[in-house]
Amino acid sequence: MENYKVLFVSQEITPYLPENELSDIGRNLPQGIQETGCKIRTFMPRYGLVNERRNQLHEVIRLSGMNLIIEDTDHPLIIKVASIQSARMQVYFIDNEDYFHRKLVLNDKNGKSCKDNDERAIFFARGVLETVKKLRWSPDIVHCMGWFTGLVPLYLKKAYQDDPLFMNSKVVYSVYNGSFTSPLNKKFRKKLLIESINDEDLSVLKSNNFNDVNKLAINYSDGIIAGSDKLPSELQGFIEEKKLPLLDYQGNENYLDAYTDFYSKILNEGSDGADK
Repeated sequence: MENYKVLFVSQEITPYLPENELSDIGRNLPQGIQETGCKIRTFMPRYGLVNERRNQLHEVIRLSGMNLIIEDTDHPLIIKVASIQSARMQVYFIDNEDYFHRKLVLNDKNGKSCKDNDERAIFFARGVLETVKKLRWSPDIVHCMGWFTGLVPLYLKKAYQDDPLFMNSKVVYSVYNGSFTSPLNKKFRKKLLIESINDEDLSVLKSNNFNDVNKLAINYSDGIIAGSDKLPSELQGFIEEKKLPLLDYQGNENYLDAYTDFYSKILNEGSDGADK
């Protein structure tokens, strides 16, 4: 896979957040892929729990300054960056005072989902792609990990489908066995409706719940990876129904060869993604 460009969009990455199934692979997979000779870029949200001083985050002025409009409201996009020295790897952080300065990740102190997680996910997905455009970096593979990254496939295949930087990009989406405690905002579907995205494109959003968001991501992906040993049966059935290339769960060790082979398979198949 030497010389390919892989864009990693991760819901969580350690050491910026505590270790778990998702944050561990968010940290180790990009390093492993980079060590095969590929070029990488890695993004995650700048949640309020991320300690900027300890992790030496700093703002990238040349990339910041854009406003993203959600429901007719402007939200400034701030880009920060930090380095994992042992991995020789940079991580870009999508930041915004309204969405990411609270001392939490996706749930409040009572364990309930943040009421604006829908807009936070929209802002994050669009922020990543706009930043990649500013970097003038054209990825061969865009690998999204975790439901919070699940809008990236939709935007890539619909809103950015004619952008020269992304026209040939293939999307891989890792599905995890997790959930959020309550459906996303009732207006979620409406907030996604921009010029290049219509209501039919969002038909899987029935209840705006965890399975719906994952189905939306799957619809616009070129390949699926099972990030957890056991996936919700509804999602497992949906993946099988779509007949997309699927990489079964590989565990937390010895997965690198399987992932690189899967990337090559997706790139060589020339798939345009479902429902594009």
